[in-house]
Parts: sequence; structure tokens; C-alpha cells
Amino acid sequence: MRDVNELVGVVFSGLSALVVEGVTDEGEVIRVSARTRDDPVPCPVCGRQTGRVHGFHRRVVADVPVDGRRVVASVRVRRMVCPVLGCPRQTFREQVPGLIERYQRRTRRLAVQLGQVVKELAGRAGARLSRALACAISRSTALRMLTRRALPPLRVPRVLGVDDFALKRRHRYATVIIDAETGERIDVLPDRTTQTLAAWLREHPGAEYVCRDGSGSYGEAVRQALPEAVQVSDRWHLWSNLCGKVLAEVRSHAACWATTVNPARPGGVREQTTRERWQRVHDPLDKGVGPLECARRLDVALNTVKRYARMKEPTGDRRTPRYRPTLADPYRDHLRRRRAEDPAVPVTHLLREIKELGYTGRANLLVRYITQGRAEGDKPVTTPQRSARLLLTRPENLRDKDTALLRELTEACPEVTELARLTGESAQLLAPAQDDDAKLTHWITTVRAADLPHLHSFANGLELDRAAVDAGLTLPYHNGSTEGVNTRTKRIMRQMHGRAGFTLLRHRILLQ
Repeated sequence: MRDVNELVGVVFSGLSALVVEGVTDEGEVIRVSARTRDDPVPCPVCGRQTGRVHGFHRRVVADVPVDGRRVVASVRVRRMVCPVLGCPRQTFREQVPGLIERYQRRTRRLAVQLGQVVKELAGRAGARLSRALACAISRSTALRMLTRRALPPLRVPRVLGVDDFALKRRHRYATVIIDAETGERIDVLPDRTTQTLAAWLREHPGAEYVCRDGSGSYGEAVRQALPEAVQVSDRWHLWSNLCGKVLAEVRSHAACWATTVNPARPGGVREQTTRERWQRVHDPLDKGVGPLECARRLDVALNTVKRYARMKEPTGDRRTPRYRPTLADPYRDHLRRRRAEDPAVPVTHLLREIKELGYTGRANLLVRYITQGRAEGDKPVTTPQRSARLLLTRPENLRDKDTALLRELTEACPEVTELARLTGESAQLLAPAQDDDAKLTHWITTVRAADLPHLHSFANGLELDRAAVDAGLTLPYHNGSTEGVNTRTKRIMRQMHGRAGFTLLRHRILLQ
């Protein structure tokens, strides 16, 4: 019997504050009979210790599962009599601190475990997992347990990170505020307006640095509420904006480099449509019609007119064909040589010849292979996207064939050569250094002297937010942690499937 008591003490060690009187196996449920100890307890009102018992009550609480089965503890608790005459509480029911809380039907440790489950999975998913863990709760109970979890105390860090995320894409957005040094969530605001963020910053002053993207509303909010705080523009967003401008420049000079790099083949529908639109826009512009009037006449957006107006020539924006490896690939050289010698050679003759060389495919595969032009293709079509990627990739990370292709691009077009040089210089500024602000000034001067209009607009944007850009290039702070929080927020929103409101979403973000 002694060994059994020791085993009970080990298995139900979480109930050590009670006196376990018996354990009953009821199949799917293990029932534990226990009582409180005969020690004096303080009155919850006056605090006077008392050991006088008025009566007994029975409480039934669930505990953590054992052996994959539910554990139910039937606990006898005492109703005590307060010894102080005139105390508002003449009798009271004793509690077991740290084990059984007031009005609760679960032990403290079971509530903590379920709290971790609902923190990660929330309602429906948390309820499904709880059934598998033999401590089933409903989805409504899971949400109640989640909302009861206390949020961490709000504090204002030295370096704030501010960014927005979509509640409903292109319609509603919210703002998340974090500690940019530790990644700790600070608060979540219901929108991304200047007034909301400025009001929050006024109520919670003390931040010395604020990391943000190029948002004008966030910048204005910081200027209004914290005029002495240093605004730091995020370097990733600077690079992302530059990548868009580089792609636009490469597209605008496609007529220069595409004929050299791409094989001679007629353009598709996409290229033909681009040429027609370019001609429709430039005809009235060449006659002195303004961009706004041109947009009205053509019934297109003003930005579309501006985009085509910046193109000196229509771009040959071709899509790279993506072919899977086929059985005919090893015989491409033979097919190309035979078709060069005799362009009218029948496919049946080619099929017989390559079958003698080991071809095991069918005739229809060979017909598609030749019809698609893969037999004559020396290299794939180079698109503006691929060309821009070569310009934006570190030279040491390029493969040999990509390096050769980049050399052909730069040799074919002087503007692309200048673009490659300026892009490399801007990439070196992304590593924070004390003199990067002076280097940026020189870089902007060089850009404005070059014939690259898309980079001119990028340089103008840098000048409009120059103080924050200088801080981003010289200080070690950035918005990377904020972007990570936004990524995890998207996972939370996918779990919730849009069924819950902003209050619950904010609660889950701050608990992560």
C-alpha cells in the first residue's frame, strides 16, 4: 500500500496541495477523491486566520489527462467561520491558491496548458486539438480562455517600428507597432491614418527613433507628435523601390538591347499590342497635346499616358517560354543541322534518323518540339524582368552564362551600362556607414546627370524624405522585425478565416 501511495503522489503531483483519498478507474475517466488539508486559512475580507469549520462542500474540477484519459478530481472543501465579530463575511468557502481558482472547473495547470493551445490555434482548431488531448473544450470556451489571457504591459521602447498590414486587401488596413530592437509587439491600431498614429504617439511619448517605410502619413504623424524623434527609412523598401525603377529603365531601352541579346524572331501579340499603344499615345503628344488631354481623348489613365510618354521606343516585352525537358533534347544539334541543310526535310525522315541514334519518343512529341522552335533555339528569350534581375544581383552570385549575358546587355546599350554602374553603387550604400549620406548626395547628382528618367523620379523621392533616408543609411535600425510580425499576422488571419473581428485579432497579435 505504501508503494501505491507513492505512485499516486508521483502521477498526481499537481494535486499535492490536497490530501488524495482514492483513485477510481471509470474507463474513459480517472476520478480522484481528495480533500483540503486541516490547516487554518485567512478570511478573504479581514485576513484573520481561522480553523473553525462551519460545513463542507464538494467541488468537481478537471485536471491534466493521464494515460490519454480525462482526470476528474472530486474535492471536499470546507466552509469556515470568521472569528472576528462584525466581519462582513461571517462564513466563507476556502480556496486552494495555485490549484483551484474561484468559480473555475479546471485546475490551474490544466488551464495554463489549454491557454497555450488556444493562444496558438484560437477557437475551432483549438477545440479540435483539445479533444485529441483528452481535455475537450468547445470553440466558444476556447475563445473565452483566449480573451481572458492578460496582455503584456504596454511600454514605450527607445526604437519603434511602424508598418501597416491589410485587414481586407485594397480596402482596410491596420497599423502594428513593435520594438524594432527586440521584435516585441507594442500595440495594434485599427487603421493607418495620420491622426490615429499621432494620437497614439502623443499618449505614449518617449521613443527616440521611429523606423518606417516611405509612407507619407506615418512620417507626418511622427513629425506632429514626436518632432524631436529621428525617423529611419527602411533600407529594404528603398531597395525595392529602386528595383522597380531599374525594371522600368530596362523596359524603356528594350529596343536597344533586345535585338542583340534575343534571337531574331517575330514578336508576339503582347509586343504588337505594346507598339500599337505606344503609337496611339505618341501621335497626339508629338502634336503638342498635353498628357491630361491625351488621356481624356484616348480614354486611358493619366499614369498610362505618362508611362508610354517616357518610352523613347516601344519595348519588346516578351515572355520567356518555359519548356519541360523532353526526350528530344539530346538530339537538338542533329535536328538543327539537318533542318539548316534542308528546311523542307519531312518529319518522318528526322524521326527515323534520331531513332537510329537512340530516340525512344513518339512522332507527335517530335512535331511539337520542332513547331515550338526548340530545335533552332540557341538561347531563351531574354525578358526585361530577367535583364533587370541580372543588374540587381551581386556579381559574385551570378553564374558564368548569366555573367556573359549581362556583358552582352551592357555592351549593346550605353544607358544600360550606366544603369548597371549606378545600381552597383546604390547597393553599396545599403550597408550602414557614417559617410553614406555624403555618398548618397554624390549618387543623386550622378543620376540627375544621366539620361535615365525613371531613376530621376526615384532620386526626387529620396530628396523629399532625405532626412529619414540618411538615417536609414547611417543607423543600424530597420523595419525587418516589423515585416516578420506582418508575416505571422497573415498566418493568424488565415487561421481565423475572417470570422473574427479586429479586437480578437489585436489580442492574438499582442500575445505572440
